[in-house]
Amino acid sequence: MAEMTMTMFHEIIIILYAVSLVFYFIDYLNTNRFAHRGGFWILSIVYIMQTGFLIIRVLETKQFPILSLYEGIYFYAWLLISLSMILQVFSKVGFAVFFLNVIGFIFMSIYTFAPMQIEQSPVGDSLISELLFIHITFAILSYAAFAMSLVFAILYLLVYKILKEKKWTKQFGRLPSLQQTLTGMKVSIYIGIPVLLISLILGIQWAIVVLDDWLLSDMKIIGSFLIIILYSLVLFLQRRGKLTANDFAWANVFAFIFVIINFFLGSRLSQFHFWI
Repeated sequence: MAEMTMTMFHEIIIILYAVSLVFYFIDYLNTNRFAHRGGFWILSIVYIMQTGFLIIRVLETKQFPILSLYEGIYFYAWLLISLSMILQVFSKVGFAVFFLNVIGFIFMSIYTFAPMQIEQSPVGDSLISELLFIHITFAILSYAAFAMSLVFAILYLLVYKILKEKKWTKQFGRLPSLQQTLTGMKVSIYIGIPVLLISLILGIQWAIVVLDDWLLSDMKIIGSFLIIILYSLVLFLQRRGKLTANDFAWANVFAFIFVIINFFLGSRLSQFHFWI
């Protein structure tokens, strides 16, 4: 009974989330203030519901629910909507909010409608430590930063296309400038790289202390190092002038695709990351 109730609860979240995105899209097309406010307040309700569920899970399990792939997806969706709410309140990058919530909606849908056969954490209480918690938290935070770089990259490509084709619309005035989106991409990567590196260091330290049998050549570890190398290379080439701003934006898009592949496929192929 409780399981059915929670399923309905998340389905309601999905419906409200979808309605808020529709309002935001209407606002995007017609610069409709009513639609913008409606989208914001409905999204606020979604955020409160997601946060409430997260708090309940913490109180029930006595731990932060991020120690499985299933829980990690939910936390990532919650983190993205948190970032969008912050941008909504403190920034005028309205379209960044829309694209960020599209990504959040996708992950929330995966969490809600994914088969319940997704394994929960088989890690015993004796293996759960603060080190593991910080490692996973930092990893998800880095993924959120890279999601922000993706959003700014999409906005850059959109503004660039409009400027190139000289097709001015009433929405154009609400878009950020090319320089703002470029700065957003850089700042997001500057944050994402060290946060992911810290996560890797803490994760390896945890594995050394806790696990008897693990390999540094694990697929998830290799994939995470490749993400750091990939974003570092993209940043280095951009700073050296080897990448145009347009190529830099596309590089961010393709790099994030690799992040998603590592998030899901890397976890499935990993020898000991199968709960993350």
